[in-house]
Amino acid sequence: MCGIAGYLVNSSTAAAWSERSVLHEMANAIRHRGPDDEGVWSDPQDGIGLAHRRLAILDLSPGGHQPMVSACHRFVIAFNGEIYNHQSLRRDLESVGHSFRSSSDTEVLIEAVARWGIEATCRRLVGMFAFALWDSRERCLWLARDRIGKKPVYYGRVNNGAGFASELKAFWAIPGFAPSVSQGALAEYLRYGYVADQHTIFDGITKVLPGEIVCLRGTGEPVRSRYWSLLDVAETGLKQRIEDEREAEEMLLTALRDATRSRMMADVPLGAFLSGGIDSGLVVSLMQEAASNPVRTFSIGFNEASFNEADVARAVAAHLGTQHTELFISDMQALELVPRLADIFDEPFADTSQIPTFLLASLTREHVTVALTGDGGDESFGGYARYRNDRGLTGLLYGLPYPLRKTLAQGLLAVPGNTWEAAAYALPRNRRPRFLASKVAKYARALRMKDGGERNKAFLSFWNPEMLLRHPLHSGADPFDAPGGLFEASSEAMQFWESQHYLPGDLLAKVDRATMAASLEARCPLLDHRVVELAWRLPESHKASRSSLKRILRNLLFRYVPREMIDLPKQGFSVPIGAWLRSSLKDWAGDTLAHGRSELGEWIDWRLVDASWAAHQSGGPGESEKLWTILMLCCWHQRWLERGSQHPGGGRS
Repeated sequence: MCGIAGYLVNSSTAAAWSERSVLHEMANAIRHRGPDDEGVWSDPQDGIGLAHRRLAILDLSPGGHQPMVSACHRFVIAFNGEIYNHQSLRRDLESVGHSFRSSSDTEVLIEAVARWGIEATCRRLVGMFAFALWDSRERCLWLARDRIGKKPVYYGRVNNGAGFASELKAFWAIPGFAPSVSQGALAEYLRYGYVADQHTIFDGITKVLPGEIVCLRGTGEPVRSRYWSLLDVAETGLKQRIEDEREAEEMLLTALRDATRSRMMADVPLGAFLSGGIDSGLVVSLMQEAASNPVRTFSIGFNEASFNEADVARAVAAHLGTQHTELFISDMQALELVPRLADIFDEPFADTSQIPTFLLASLTREHVTVALTGDGGDESFGGYARYRNDRGLTGLLYGLPYPLRKTLAQGLLAVPGNTWEAAAYALPRNRRPRFLASKVAKYARALRMKDGGERNKAFLSFWNPEMLLRHPLHSGADPFDAPGGLFEASSEAMQFWESQHYLPGDLLAKVDRATMAASLEARCPLLDHRVVELAWRLPESHKASRSSLKRILRNLLFRYVPREMIDLPKQGFSVPIGAWLRSSLKDWAGDTLAHGRSELGEWIDWRLVDASWAAHQSGGPGESEKLWTILMLCCWHQRWLERGSQHPGGGRS
């Protein structure tokens, strides 16, 4: 895994930036992504510069050094990621006469582009990647991203040219970089807790979308194209259903075995994250099946018993025979990490599982350089309880007249949060839902929605920016609008929305930043694009059925692990942030909100934030996640913006 950065500007600017070592400064800003090596390449006459930081995984020799020039000298590449089928692509190229200088997958990638072109090459790739490729003949800088969005790349206009990087922090090394905060992105963040799709928190800076290729030429507008589309995959899958359940299981098991084995290739120590859940349990089971020695596994636990799944992970590890390591974290360790979060994530980002993800990555990096994870199973295979909310009692309640639903919602919200948590704790441990108060609050919000689509989105939302923001919002399409009429089942519509937006914008961004901050490479077999494509061919009953979630993955896991060991309610990778904000994090939160009140009052109606803080301290349900959204915005402002220097929709004042 690596970090990439660079620019495309006019020749006079390139000469000046070369003297100021801008490429080295951009690379140094993302050094954590690649601590093993640094490389820069530039051609001042064409105004192009590429920078690379390397985390050596395959071909640890200097043969993998980047930026890398093609054998024909036409192309130069800075590549971040892993190409899991690089050996078969190498054989294809050797069969037509190409000779390789190294065993690096980077060399395979650049020579594949030289032979087949960039779009045809991207279609052949199996892997996770983001790369910048300079074509000296066409004077074009190509930026490309993998199909699912596992690896990031940002780009934008800077000083009459263009800059790009794996993380936004590298842009601050560009002379004169003075971004303005995007109103639309700020509203999106407050609603969903992250900035989705191609948008970023700054006007003029954009993300390359999953499955997208962008061409930059001089000062012209970017030309964007898609070589893979989740919408196309969903439409095709809905027409090619695999109805036979046994056939579906065998096809999926074959695909997952291949995806897992290919991700175990490395010239450095390798392990896996192991929680008490279905997804990581299945990945580790397949790893151990393929390995000749015990797999290294790592888990994290909490001193709060109701949040701790370390005992389940430990039992699974013992059953599978892995070499297991675990770390228990306290609220004080979380407090020590919180000030670093804004630096790690660059943009406002409010998924509280960012804390345990980084701590687990740091623990794992002490022992291995690569870790396989179970990310992606929920979105592709129906892992969230909300996917079946239109069934059973919940579905009946949705069918009530709107006035009754609104009254019921108000009644649910009137019950103190600690009452809901006490009720959950009274249940047997193997049936005890975590965050019951928060889930009830989201369900109450959904009950108040008149439209099914809005009801689904209520489970993914925090604030209403139309009420919270003082500035008028730009009009535009909601990024969570789904293609009309494509999905008959509500659950499949939600899976599409979340795979298209929530997965790359929140979950994969979290994993990328947290693991890269620890200089650890994370690989996700369940997000192999061939597995995702197969998942869209499965009927709803194979996934989020009335009886269980992720039904097909459970059935596969139970071939390796006893059902009673792991068949528990979905918990998620979460921390007791609500309790911490009433105890050890209370003073920090109060100070941070005080900063926000003085510095962000022009952006936000702080009366609503104060009301939320008061409600949380008195035990109100569902407030902690809303507050974390504001707290992370305040921390981001403190870290990246000067006091009073930025306004939504405008530049420095």
